[in-house]
Amino acid sequence: MKQYRWATLGCGVIARELAQAMAERGQMLYAVANRTPEKAVAFAAQYGIPKVYAHLEEVFADPEVDILYISTPHNTHISFLRQALAAGKHVLCEKSITLNSAELEEALALAQEQEHHVVLAEAMTIYHMPLYRKLQAVIQSGALGKLRLVQMNFGSDKEYDMTNRFFNRSLAGGALLDIGVYALSFVRWFFSSSPTEVLSQVKFAPTGVDESAGILLKNKEEEMATVLLSLHAKQPKRGAISFEKGYVEIFDYPRGEEAVITYNQDGRKEVLSAGSTAQALRYEVEDMERTVSGEGDEMYMSYTRDVMELMTKIRRDWGMRYPEEEI
Repeated sequence: MKQYRWATLGCGVIARELAQAMAERGQMLYAVANRTPEKAVAFAAQYGIPKVYAHLEEVFADPEVDILYISTPHNTHISFLRQALAAGKHVLCEKSITLNSAELEEALALAQEQEHHVVLAEAMTIYHMPLYRKLQAVIQSGALGKLRLVQMNFGSDKEYDMTNRFFNRSLAGGALLDIGVYALSFVRWFFSSSPTEVLSQVKFAPTGVDESAGILLKNKEEEMATVLLSLHAKQPKRGAISFEKGYVEIFDYPRGEEAVITYNQDGRKEVLSAGSTAQALRYEVEDMERTVSGEGDEMYMSYTRDVMELMTKIRRDWGMRYPEEEI
């Protein structure tokens, strides 16, 4: 396979994990761009990155860049996606990939234009962890029977500071786009089809973004899911999937490496292990490169679209909009 030249737009925690994942593969990032050039220079020095741009926009014009990883705050994504896709760059974008479905459809249309025809994908770890593919093989074998119910928890206890990105409306803060995207992506992975019935409740932070939320989902197959989210109440990152013949538990599910299956008939437990939490970014990079090269299509954008449609509907039901959506 061709060795692709990656650039990162943003140099925060995720960008550091990306640089480390590249190093583990015996590669390095080709370039780094950031709104604060001094941070980009320091980042490049730390990870041996040869190219730093004086101006952020230069990354889009550089013909040497094959794939761009965007890890800036998600309310900035659509602006950068427009520029990157119009320049013919393949893009792997942090979640939530956009603020809403309209933005995502615009980006997908641009990516699919014959003039560009590039790969656009969301960096959703769940879709790339080996554990989930191994578990799917068990499910498809019929050993567990039909899916009945999914239960999701994801809660963190962020400092109650209304100026930080978690609670800041101007930075598209709130639980749904920050952590709910993981829970809904988990549900979509196991559901036979996208949910068609959605009920929810929300508790707002003083800034008007969603601090906590409860969501009920059902699809046409009558598979059901419950999702409980909070930015101000610590919960285990636990996913439980109930089937006719047993149930599956996965802890730390965004980067899960172990699942425990309990069979109903005799209580027997089976432990499935695959992959490594520490290698999550590497799995994303490798799947992206396979897709770009045409060797596979493992980026699950149909699931990304389904999840974005759900989040857009849920926020619409809440009457919650971000400043960019009020223009």
